[in-house]
Order: sequence, then C-alpha cells, then structure tokens
Amino acid sequence: MLSEPRSGRLAAWGNALLAGLASPDDAVLAIVGEDAVHRVEGLPGESAPVGLTLALGRLRTLGVAGLRVALPAPGHPLGLSGPPEFNARALEAEEAVVCHGSAFGLVPEVYEAGPAGDVHAEVVWHVLPVRQAPPADVPSLGEAERELAEALREATEVLSKLDVAGSGPVAEAAIDAYRARVGGAARSDSSRGGDREVLAPGYPPRAVRVLELAQRVGLLVSLAYDHGHGGAVSSAEMRARAEALRPVERTARRAQVAAYNAFVEERERGAR
Repeated sequence: MLSEPRSGRLAAWGNALLAGLASPDDAVLAIVGEDAVHRVEGLPGESAPVGLTLALGRLRTLGVAGLRVALPAPGHPLGLSGPPEFNARALEAEEAVVCHGSAFGLVPEVYEAGPAGDVHAEVVWHVLPVRQAPPADVPSLGEAERELAEALREATEVLSKLDVAGSGPVAEAAIDAYRARVGGAARSDSSRGGDREVLAPGYPPRAVRVLELAQRVGLLVSLAYDHGHGGAVSSAEMRARAEALRPVERTARRAQVAAYNAFVEERERGAR
C-alpha cells in the first residue's frame, strides 16, 4: 500500500483548490510531488490531454464539488461505486479519484521516462464515467480510528508472540505506530505532521491524525511483506504473520480512504 497514493494528493489538494483554500499553483505543485508531470485525458470538451490547472477548473464548471479517494484491492472494491469498466481500471491501478457532484472518476496511469540514471515518472489521469452511488466499504473517521487502533494492537501482539522480526524494523515500526496512536503523536491543531504536510488546508484535525496512523501502519505492512523474514523460521510462522497482517492492511486502507474523504463528508454534513 502506498504511504501517499497519488489519488490522495489529487483529492486532498483538489478539494482545497475547489474550496478556495489553495491557489492553483500550490495545489498543482503538491499534487505532482516528485513526479515530472501530470496530465488529464478524456476530459469532456478536450480532444487531447490537458494540464492539472485546466482540468480542475473544467471539472468545477462540470459541477464537481469535491473529490473522494478509492483504494481497491482484489476482493475489496474500497471506495468504488461502479460501473464495472471504471472499477476494473481502478483495481488495476490500485487507486482512483471519484468526483462528488458530477459522474466522473479519474484513474492514474504511470509511465517511466528519461535516460538510465535519470528516470522520472509521468502520470496521465484518465477521466471515465462513474455511477453516482455510495462508495463501497468506507467508514467514518471515528470508525476508522477505532478499527485501526484495534487492528494494530492485535497484530503487534501476534507478531510479538511469533517473535517475527523480534529485533528488526518490522517490530520497531509496529511498536512506533501503536505508541503514536496511544500518545497522540499526530498534531491536532493543523494539517501538518512533523515537517511535512499531511493533508491540504481545510481538512479536520482528526483526518490528519487518522491518516498519519494509517501511513505508519502501511509502513509496518510493507516492511513485513517486503524485507526479510525476521524471526519467522518456518513456513507456518510466515503464514501466521501474513494472516495477522492481512486484516491490518485492509483496515489501514479503509482508514486512508476515510481520511482523504473527510473533506467532502464534512461539507455534506454542513450542508444538511
């Protein structure tokens, strides 16, 4: 799971721009991040790919009032609402942005370009029709925070009992993430965590807290899956580790989506 999915940056800063809380230049700079360039293809009224500034402005004129994130995985269409073509493209990319207020969605396609030693990423966002319906399996921020804390506690206990990576980075990451939740390490008065911007302006502090914890859990999962076997010396122990981490990874993705989507959810509640 990406610690900061491109769809998250697009949704967060796109929401800030649509709400007048960020300038076009600041929003585009944050969305692009370390990539070389982002373009949007398939936008109604445009015959060729366009830049993010024009695309976000055009989406606003098409009725888009906010942006939500989807982070689907096989067997878990998290944040999606159809139709099948859009769901399939989003599942292949493992992420997507779904527009609120108009029936469009955006799925990223990433290309590597440049000579050896200087390779950079270029991103094309494909605009596709979506079904306007409640997104699948997205919890509230409160639910996400409770689920994440519980899943992390259970996984930490299981990994400790198995002595999986008992002296390595996986256990350290798990303990760090759990202590961060208990100690309230995330800032509660701004959308900044440490020296980096966690979310764009306008997001509630609880969304920042939930996203920071979800990203820490994502680090735990990626370390456990990608780097070594730790103290697990048998296939049974390794299977037990995978079984312990699977629901944690799912819960962390749900929490990420809840955090990124909190901007739209709060605006909807305020409009009622």
